[in-house]
Amino acid sequence: MAGETEEARVARARRVTSVDVAREAGVSQTTVSYVLNNVPHQKISEETRRRIHAAVEKLGYTPSAAARTLRLGRSDIVLLLVASMPLGPTAVELIEHLTTGLERHGLSVITRIESGRGAGSLWKDLAPAAVVSFAPVAREQRADLRAAGTYVVDVWGDSDGEPDVLTRGQLRIGLMQAAHLAAKGHTRIGYATPADPRLRAFSEPRLEGVRQGCAEHGLAPPDVREVALDVGAATAAARAWQAAGVTAVCAFNDEVAIALLAGLRATGRPAPAGLAVIGVDDIPMARFAEPPLTTIDQHMETVAAELADAVLSGLEKPGTRGRPPSETATLVIRGST
Repeated sequence: MAGETEEARVARARRVTSVDVAREAGVSQTTVSYVLNNVPHQKISEETRRRIHAAVEKLGYTPSAAARTLRLGRSDIVLLLVASMPLGPTAVELIEHLTTGLERHGLSVITRIESGRGAGSLWKDLAPAAVVSFAPVAREQRADLRAAGTYVVDVWGDSDGEPDVLTRGQLRIGLMQAAHLAAKGHTRIGYATPADPRLRAFSEPRLEGVRQGCAEHGLAPPDVREVALDVGAATAAARAWQAAGVTAVCAFNDEVAIALLAGLRATGRPAPAGLAVIGVDDIPMARFAEPPLTTIDQHMETVAAELADAVLSGLEKPGTRGRPPSETATLVIRGST
């Protein structure tokens, strides 16, 4: 480059260090460190500060993430732990929004799907600033993380008073499903639970919401049956509900609901006459189901924003919205009910 010093050309040919910055600015490496790390109570003139920042820009210096981790005792990494389970469009959307939201505040998100072997060594290697866990974290592991200065957000909540961003919404989803069907005049409601046991962390609180909703409307508890993503299994469940006098079903999610719609068509009594069906998630295929599926939209962007706020607040970073949680679920009415 024209006008570039020999030192700058050499520095550009390899990784630029704080030593190069100090040499370019004509100050000590310690002074560079004080200025770039905003160390308080140091008598450094504005002229010196300007020279250092000019040298940083000229040489393209980027502080070492490893050195920053050593200095602070933690990195700028947020470790996102996801339980080993099927990740549908809604889960992917949540992860994408959360990653984008935290990156705006200088935090890098690493997502790990738990395999059952634990992430203890990974925590020690990464020294994360925070852990957002959608997977079970043992109490002793949480204690170790906190002792190391890592903030823990357990999305399901625990006895230590951690945030419970997702738990708050799952009961409400079940309540909303039951309320919609009760408003349609249904007095005997079923619940379609998923066959995959890995989804119980989500299905059980939703089912509890349906139970509470039925009780609030003076209805009998829901008739619970497992519905696999298989037309034969869904057809058998549909016939069993019809024989039991059930007229409407709350499905765990849209995939289970769409399987049940296929099973109802196989019985010759499609929804909503055979059974009214309501799902959860409003996945893209919900509107193309036959009939189009009534469902609950969870608004993953809002849920992700609440999780990001929990992390930023725990790390005492600016940018926390500090306002009450927004509505995180709305009813989408279509032909299946």
